[in-house]
This record gives sequence, structure tokens and C-alpha cells, in this order.
Amino acid sequence: MWRAFGIAIMAALLATAAAAQDAATMKKDMVGQWELSTTERSKTCVVTLSSEPAPQGLKLTLEPDCANSLPFTKAIAAWDVKGLDILRFETAEGGLVIDFTEVESGIFEGHRDGEGIYILQNLVAARSLAKSMEQMIGDWTMVRDNGRQVCGLTLTNTEAGPDNFQAFLKPRCDPQVVSFGPTMWRLEHGAMLLVAPNGATWRFEADDNAQWRRVPDSTDPLIMLRQ
Repeated sequence: MWRAFGIAIMAALLATAAAAQDAATMKKDMVGQWELSTTERSKTCVVTLSSEPAPQGLKLTLEPDCANSLPFTKAIAAWDVKGLDILRFETAEGGLVIDFTEVESGIFEGHRDGEGIYILQNLVAARSLAKSMEQMIGDWTMVRDNGRQVCGLTLTNTEAGPDNFQAFLKPRCDPQVVSFGPTMWRLEHGAMLLVAPNGATWRFEADDNAQWRRVPDSTDPLIMLRQ
């Protein structure tokens, strides 16, 4: 019995040490510049996380316009890691402002009651995404693999609800495209999604020829080309 008890104690100590190591690693990895934003990036704020200690947690710096873009950031005075993998922004007294959890590599998601979802991601990656979105805005042509044009459409930067932007089909589109009837678009994990009012999506991925192919692929692929 005492041997089993000793093994249990040792296992608990090892787990505690591993958790402390994970938290220390996360604190080290998070040091640097991050973009805090709404989900559709209509409002953004640059946050610089430091490894220097603060009265509560660790120091951070918010760019001057953060309070105007995201008013809740006025309460943020420090940051810390809670548990194994929760990034917390805190008040000067150590109170919770918002918690973030990693939803994919380098991208964290947090929620505030009555406000919704906020995204925190590496600043360089965020600006790369913004550049990619700017490159998508404009007129496109949908063609089949044989080169036959089936539709023209325009992607805009006009917000159409969380994460999405307005898209417009041009006249004389193929019946299949008209039946689908996309009115929105967004970038998601490196792919471009066309979204219909009922929530249905067509997913396109960039290929080696600087064009976007609908996936999964078919014997008669649908391709989007920039006009």
C-alpha cells in the first residue's frame, strides 16, 4: 500500500513539474508582437508581450489607438499563462479581462460576454493574411478545366457578418453556380470559401498555377482565375 501511495505521489509531482514546464515554455513562446482583433479584423490592436515581471503577471504594451479600436483593452495591464495553455490578459489588480486558448498554431481565440469572439495571432502572420485578403478583392472568372467560362464574380471587402465579406455574381452565370448562389466569401486556413445565404460553402485552394481550384477535385474541375 505504501509503495502504491509513493508511486501516486511521484506521478503527481511529475505531472506538476510537466505542467510548470509547459507554462514556462508558453510564456517564452508568447514574447513578441501580436495582433488582437475582432474575428473579421475590422478592428485591430497591436499588443507587445514582454518577459519582464509586472505587479500582476508579466508586462505588456498596447499601441496608443487600442483603446479606441477595442475599448475593453483599456483595462489590460498585464498578461500571464494560467493552467497549461490559457493566455490571460489581466487588470492591474490581477482580475480577468479575457482568456485565450490556441485554436490552431499561432492563433488564439477568446470570448467576452456580450461582445463576442476576439482573435490573437502573431503580428507578422496577421499582416500576411491581410495582404492575402487584399489580393483577393476584385473581379474573378470561374472556368471549367477545358477553359469554358461559367461565371464572373466580384469579391469585396465589405463586411457581411462575422468573418465573411460580400460577393456578387455577374449576369449569365452557369445554372449550377446560380443555384448555389454565393453572396459571401472568406479566407480560412489557406483556402478561399464562397458562402451561400443558407450557409453552404464551396471551397477553393490555390494551386501551382496561381489559380484557385474547387476541392475536392473532380473530372471537370471548377477553377477561379483573376481577371
